[in-house]
Amino acid sequence: MTKFLASLLFWAVAFPSLALALPAPTRPVEKRATTTSVVTPQGTIVGSVSGNVENFGGIPFADAPVGNLRLRPPQRHNASLGTFDATGAGPSCPQMFFSTTGSLLTSVLGLLINTPLFQVATGQTEDCLTMRVQRPTGTAADAKLPVLFWIYGGGFELGSPQLFDGGPFVSNGVSQGKPFLFVSVNYRVGGFGFLAGKEILADGAANLGLLDQRMGLEWVQDNIAAFGGDPEKVTIWGESAGAISVFDQMALYGGDNTYNGKKLFRGGIMNSGSIVPADPVDCTRCQGVYDAVVKEAGCAQATDTLTCLREADYDTFLNAANSVPGVLSYTSVALSYLPRPDGVILPDSPDKLAAKGQYAAVPMIIGDQEDEGTLFSLFQPNITTKDRLVNYISTVLFQDAGRDSIEALVDTYDPSPTAGSPFRTGIFNNPYPEFKRLAAILGDLVFTLTRRIFLKTTLTVNPDVPAWSYLASYDYGTPILGTFHGSDLLQVFYGILPNYASRTIQSYYISFLYNGDPNDPNNTDVPEWPQWKTDDRQLMQFFNNRASLLADDFRQKSCDWIEANVDILHV
Repeated sequence: MTKFLASLLFWAVAFPSLALALPAPTRPVEKRATTTSVVTPQGTIVGSVSGNVENFGGIPFADAPVGNLRLRPPQRHNASLGTFDATGAGPSCPQMFFSTTGSLLTSVLGLLINTPLFQVATGQTEDCLTMRVQRPTGTAADAKLPVLFWIYGGGFELGSPQLFDGGPFVSNGVSQGKPFLFVSVNYRVGGFGFLAGKEILADGAANLGLLDQRMGLEWVQDNIAAFGGDPEKVTIWGESAGAISVFDQMALYGGDNTYNGKKLFRGGIMNSGSIVPADPVDCTRCQGVYDAVVKEAGCAQATDTLTCLREADYDTFLNAANSVPGVLSYTSVALSYLPRPDGVILPDSPDKLAAKGQYAAVPMIIGDQEDEGTLFSLFQPNITTKDRLVNYISTVLFQDAGRDSIEALVDTYDPSPTAGSPFRTGIFNNPYPEFKRLAAILGDLVFTLTRRIFLKTTLTVNPDVPAWSYLASYDYGTPILGTFHGSDLLQVFYGILPNYASRTIQSYYISFLYNGDPNDPNNTDVPEWPQWKTDDRQLMQFFNNRASLLADDFRQKSCDWIEANVDILHV
């Protein structure tokens, strides 16, 4: 363990640029020198102006989910806002963060992984159900610009619109002659948004974070025209938990994505996430989390434990909700909080909804980082043998799978460090004996090979709905982590690295936003990106200085095993 931590600390010190690559998160401010305003059905929204981008943050779309509204579906905010100050970035919902408090590993990760996905948002409050809108300066109310609707990631435990300033992306759209509006939604995370258990199911209080996102999409339909956006040209985009949420929004209510008779969105972009096969809200693991939160909140002896949680003061409930393991811990991707089937909002597990075609089929872009699993394999240095690796996966991650089944999965992966993740790095970057194999398995199970299975499934039931897929290798060479989960935010979202990767992917995304196709015949600066088809599985592999096509057939033996055994791989 000591050598492992020392190794990470060495790389953090030796490569400080990793910690300095991203500018500080946007912070809410009281007053801006230049303001602008928009008259909406809610009231007059006063925003700020910075360069060629106007910002309107913290616009309420639902009543504060506090008191009796805590742990309940969002209630639409119908009261007039009057003249509303939206010059800042808005609040953040209560966050759940590292559960490895006090360890050297936490501080090292703080140096290594300075991306918005793992930063702590400020201004945390339960009264957080708000929208942020960013648009080109001077956009006319009748402009009818396409709308890019962002759903932030963070393992369903953290995240905030204030950490994701869409201004640079909006400005890039202007420079390409394709202006658009960027909209981000605040939704409840952790125990505030995704608490499960039989009590939650009986009360109709499941998947609240997804319902927050859905109400944000409905807010766009009601209000975005006043900002110059076209409610019929909405593309939803997310990363990590946000990408998983994108498909969940497609699958909500069995695929009904309509509101007042109109479609809420016409396209979807998923960066590092698609389907998560999940057990129901009242599963055994779920009940364990609920009971732990109830006990920590001092509600175990209450006649109605859910009412007790609602009546608890903020700090008591926050600490109780955060007392269970987080994503950056030994339990890793065995998340305490995530969307789960409840029979109504999510009628079934997302993998089954996809297979049955019970989702809103829209054109999609979906892809992954080359080394998705490295980040989630930093916390298990005791896994030094194959036997320990099998035990970990079968007892911590997939408790219903059985040891023999998991051993069969592990056997599909080459045990040599030269074959593991970070891929293509030989014998290096292996801080403990089974790190690279565990990283390969976790990355494939949650992201990379699940993406391939997801595409095969959806294109089987909807062969005429186009999809494009990619593998990102932007950050090849990053010690220990490679092109790790979330590292694409530097290029894809911010575009702050003036390299081929950022220019190319943003160009593709903006074209997709406009035309439902990442290819623009008038843009000869980027290569043609072919559709992913069941009989022609091609990925676009993005590097920091080039892009090339890659056959989507790597680790196919492992993929076949996962596809055949998905029913025992529910979390």
